[in-house]
Amino acid sequence: MKALTFYGKRDLRYEDVEIPVIQSGKEVIVKVKAAGICGSDIARYRNLGPYVPGNIWGHEFAGEIVAIGPEVENAAVGDHVACCPTLVCHQCSYCQGGHPAGCDSLNTIGAYAPGAFAEYVRMPSSALVKMPEGMSFEEGALSEPAAVAIHGLYQTEIRMGYEVAVVGCGNIGLMCIAWAKAFGAKKVYALDISDTHLKMAEHFGADVLINTTDKDFYEVIREYCDGVDLAIESAGNPYTAARVLGLPHKGGEVVYMGIPYADVAVPRFYFEKIMRNELRVKGSWCTVSAPYPGKEWMNAVDYIGNHKVHVADMISHREPLSKGPELFERIIENPEAFGKVMLCPELDG
Repeated sequence: MKALTFYGKRDLRYEDVEIPVIQSGKEVIVKVKAAGICGSDIARYRNLGPYVPGNIWGHEFAGEIVAIGPEVENAAVGDHVACCPTLVCHQCSYCQGGHPAGCDSLNTIGAYAPGAFAEYVRMPSSALVKMPEGMSFEEGALSEPAAVAIHGLYQTEIRMGYEVAVVGCGNIGLMCIAWAKAFGAKKVYALDISDTHLKMAEHFGADVLINTTDKDFYEVIREYCDGVDLAIESAGNPYTAARVLGLPHKGGEVVYMGIPYADVAVPRFYFEKIMRNELRVKGSWCTVSAPYPGKEWMNAVDYIGNHKVHVADMISHREPLSKGPELFERIIENPEAFGKVMLCPELDG
């Protein structure tokens, strides 16, 4: 089969690899129908390189089951499924204690295990969520970034009437805006340095758009309110990771969802907000909870698949898998020209 294999920084190849086969009774083979390019993929491609050189890349995907192991009870050949890419052992104290996100052996396909930028991928049946009738494979692939946002919101006390600030309106930020509204947020402030991103944020439900170029986070939010109930850092930028602490009111919350790929230097003014304002600061990692893969996944697939939350408009490009290496370079050269990019193996014919 054809796949995208990742060998080094800016070294992604479209080449022939072995078709995966079932190795245990509880595994399935999924024919990949749509696989999304994640912002973390771009950062790793440009800056860090692969975890395992030559591994098949990609982790946001949905597809159709084409083979099942003899012990699989929750799926059948022909099922359309969204797939949780985060793999856990189910045996360690964290998994047994109901916190699989802390699994001692946590792994993600595309990192150390073969991923979804391929025609077929092997998955444990426990990682599958059956898609409702009428849900597109592209919507199924969007369940993963949706689950990232939902998992992060579950770390907070968000409730009906909350005012929320979302810092960074890329794809995860857009998901945070859409799902904050679904959780009952009364008002969402979108903060970004890109007017293009802010326009999309408005489309996804943001009530107030703030271009923060050369603006102090503490001062800019107080032009509108005395601070928000919840601030979400979804930019993954060292600058915003420090200054997001200035957005909540006293006793408010901050949740970190973005991954900064550099050290975060926090000015004293912002750091002291944690103590003086008695902020509740939480981190959010991956997408899973108990029972695995968790209510994040069940709700993401349900709400997207049954059109309770609309997220498909973030898709800007649908391209053959073979164009993957070219697309990564184009995204680096002109990131504002791209929203969510879906790679579809069947478009290669």
